[in-house]
Amino acid sequence: MAATTCSAQKIWINTDLATLDPSVEAPYGMLTNHAIGVRNGKIEFITPMNGFDLDRVTGELIDAGGACMTPGLIDSHSHLIYGGQRAGEFSQRLGGASYAEISRAGGGILATVAATRSLSEAKLVEQARPRLEALLAEGVTTVEIKSGYGLTVKDELKMLRAARTLADDYPVRLRSTLLAAHALPPEFQGDAEAYIELICKELIPRVAQEQLAEAVDVFCEPIAFSLAQCEKIFIAAKEAGLGIKAHVEQLSNSQGAALAARFSAWSVDHLEYLDAAGIAALQQSGSVATLLPGAFYFLGASKKPPVEALRQARIPLALASDLNPGSSPLASLRLMMNMGCVLFGLNPEEALLGTTRNAAAALGLGATIGTLRVGKAADMLLWPIEDPAQLSYQFGALAPRQRIFAGEICDA
Repeated sequence: MAATTCSAQKIWINTDLATLDPSVEAPYGMLTNHAIGVRNGKIEFITPMNGFDLDRVTGELIDAGGACMTPGLIDSHSHLIYGGQRAGEFSQRLGGASYAEISRAGGGILATVAATRSLSEAKLVEQARPRLEALLAEGVTTVEIKSGYGLTVKDELKMLRAARTLADDYPVRLRSTLLAAHALPPEFQGDAEAYIELICKELIPRVAQEQLAEAVDVFCEPIAFSLAQCEKIFIAAKEAGLGIKAHVEQLSNSQGAALAARFSAWSVDHLEYLDAAGIAALQQSGSVATLLPGAFYFLGASKKPPVEALRQARIPLALASDLNPGSSPLASLRLMMNMGCVLFGLNPEEALLGTTRNAAAALGLGATIGTLRVGKAADMLLWPIEDPAQLSYQFGALAPRQRIFAGEICDA
């Protein structure tokens, strides 16, 4: 690299790169004292500073002064768009009511459904802005946003369009997910099969045709949808060319992870009750296991996901916010990194991998984002830190020095 002219639009020099690239054997894929060049939104080159001739460089030079650069953070599971709030349920749970009891009494997801249906698309966007801005301010450059609080064709589409509008207004990559199988809507009580038919025959084809989502998701639990019902949705999604994600094994062992693995799911999420058979299925499918410590914490759960067994099986682990009004009203992916370590026993490198490389894979984007590697998107963060472990060690007082999205330095 030093023998020829290095040309890029922007070049960061004197930076330590936590690449998270598996081809770099050092912890965090660390490359000490390097330069990284960006052109047309992608990483053009990465080279050591030793022997790097600045006189042969064309492009804007940015001296990082020894700061650490990481890939942009990726929140691979959020319910960021919704109406209303559920602080009352928080009080109920503190008084001893369970999540399932609140749901059966008409609270839970259906309470948010009523609030979401009552709002226009513009109002949903307006209410979601502070949540998205909080994520971006701490380094998120890609976010997944699910539907699932509309539960009609009109309202599910409204949520997905709101997500698109929101993402268009900010420097962030969006992956939208259709989660119509989140709860049985009031109009279909006693006739779940008719609602599944609506999702498969009308909603999924419409979403695919209008390109409003990249994947479908399901809530596979006794209080939500059965294995057979979820399988019908997966079949319809595959026929429509959509990816597969799943909320599984959060409240019980329903064998949802094994079902999703059969459909080569991008990710299976929650997993507190995941068993050995589910782990074996994930090992075969290559699906990402997404851990959601915010919901575990907020619901006061006691059964933890089988992290060590997942680790031993070499199943990639992602961490996500699960930002939602009922079980994780926590707009902080950095907090999830800390919780992943403290509550679930991840180490700081696993936590950062879980919000970069593995989170990208959980969204079907592993080839384009998630690591610092030539040819990948230049979504990057420059941090005033000495050790990447600081990103899991503390939150709230540590913000990126620079947030780089598609090669451009931008505010959240």
